[in-house]
Amino acid sequence: MTLPATIASPVEVRTEIKRSVFLASLTPVSSVGAADAVVASIRKAHWDARHHCAALIVGPLGERQRSSDDGEPAGTAGVPMLEVLRHREVTDVVAVVTRWFGGVKLGAGGLVRAYGSAVAAALDEAQWVDRVPLTALSLDVPHADAGRVLASLHTWADAHGAVLDEPRYGAVATLGLRVAPEAVDAARAEVAAITAGAVEAAVGETAIVDRPR
Repeated sequence: MTLPATIASPVEVRTEIKRSVFLASLTPVSSVGAADAVVASIRKAHWDARHHCAALIVGPLGERQRSSDDGEPAGTAGVPMLEVLRHREVTDVVAVVTRWFGGVKLGAGGLVRAYGSAVAAALDEAQWVDRVPLTALSLDVPHADAGRVLASLHTWADAHGAVLDEPRYGAVATLGLRVAPEAVDAARAEVAAITAGAVEAAVGETAIVDRPR
């Protein structure tokens, strides 16, 4: 199952069209309430701007969506911003485009293009994070073998889109690996091969994991 991606951190991109300045701000959020707080914060920070148009998509499957034209003609700002987010298949993000009016009217078509392109430009600058279902594997390795086994797992993980957890050191070294559900058998076989059959990887739960691109 392919899930919508998200962004790793906030990003801002400033553009100017016919003397109007558009400041597009993208912020990762986990709820509609958090998105509303971001919009309020930006509105307060840029109190001198005429418009603070917004669009948000929230939820693992992008099930909660909303937009606001904030005084621009209906359908010329929030909706095109939301359409860009939908088209780029991103979730858990709020987009705010703050506009300082430059004295030249852009017309309905010009506004649609300006607001949509502002969000697209900000997405182009963002660091993307893919969300994928991964199954946890764990293995206990003697300290003397931990470095060698970890290095081999790094190589395998890089080749198979897996994610390594931070090792935990106690009486033994506990190594964690998260793999695609369909790759569990291959990962366990790799562990057996690396350790000459001395270590067996235990299979844990499958969960949604953020994986930077």
